[in-house]
Amino acid sequence: MSTTQEISDRLEAAFAPRELEVVDDSESHRGHAGFQEGGESHFNVRIRSERFKGQNRLARHRAVHSALGPDLMGRIHALALDLDE
Repeated sequence: MSTTQEISDRLEAAFAPRELEVVDDSESHRGHAGFQEGGESHFNVRIRSERFKGQNRLARHRAVHSALGPDLMGRIHALALDLDE
C-alpha cells in the first residue's frame, strides 16, 4: 500500500471527513532535504471534519499526527495541513 493511501485510510477512519484530499507533493521538492526518489516524502492534506469543532489549530494538528501514528509520521519528511470543521 502506498503512503498516500495509508494517510487517507487512517484519516478517514479517525475523522470521518466530509472532505479529504491527500496530495503527494514530493516532486516539487526534488533537490531539497528529505526528498526521496519515487516520492511519498512530502504531502499536502486538506480535511474538513466535524470532529475538529471546538479545537484550536494546535489541537487539530496534534489529532492528525496522533491518527497517523509514529510509524507513518516517521516515514514522512513534510506534512502541510489545512484543517477545518
